[in-house]
Amino acid sequence: MATPYYNIHIVVAAGSGSRYGCRLPKQFCTLMGRPLLMTTLERLHTLTPGWELAVVLSADMVGEWKSMCEEEGFTLPHSIIEGGPTRAHSVRNALDTLPKDLEGFVSIHDAARPVVSRRLIDSLLGGLDGADGVIPACPVTDSIRELHADGSSAAVDRSRLRAVQTPQIFPAQKLLRAYRQELRPDFTDDASVMEAAGFGRLRLVDGDPHNIKVTNPGDMAIAELYLKQI
Repeated sequence: MATPYYNIHIVVAAGSGSRYGCRLPKQFCTLMGRPLLMTTLERLHTLTPGWELAVVLSADMVGEWKSMCEEEGFTLPHSIIEGGPTRAHSVRNALDTLPKDLEGFVSIHDAARPVVSRRLIDSLLGGLDGADGVIPACPVTDSIRELHADGSSAAVDRSRLRAVQTPQIFPAQKLLRAYRQELRPDFTDDASVMEAAGFGRLRLVDGDPHNIKVTNPGDMAIAELYLKQI
């Protein structure tokens, strides 16, 4: 039997989005007249048309998402996987649906980042050769202070820091192996899971300041403005 080869985007959409302050998680709130998640999926499909799409949803949102797709006439093919108690567990659930001998690449992307650009995707794909993964990151522009246990704080050299974005792209076999380890609370993104598994050749490429993660209601208007410019 031939070894399966394909590339896939796993879009993590199982979060509660509690900080957004809406009845629905932010990825299902309205962006440009329809649920934000639809724009995220369409951007990924447009920029990487040969890649498959998988969406990780909380169990209580699966039926509602299907109803949204029917109401909006959203027919872009994508598989649906139920999420877990944490982001890392949700990603593992999605990876568990893939063939164990899958070759190719897996991208993990936050559903609430709808402003994915051609430049960003090209930079990520261009950095894959010889790497354990490629991660978009932007310089930190705010002043940063580190809090100490006694309540004091100290300035941190921000020139050495980067703010990490998604999508993050990894060779499928390496990512599958990394997610076999015990998942820890400090795994805040997939690069941290890879690093803990010994995959240290993680290449940073320039992120995109427009590639914002919608977190607060005001971010939705900003995302719409950016989308009109790309």
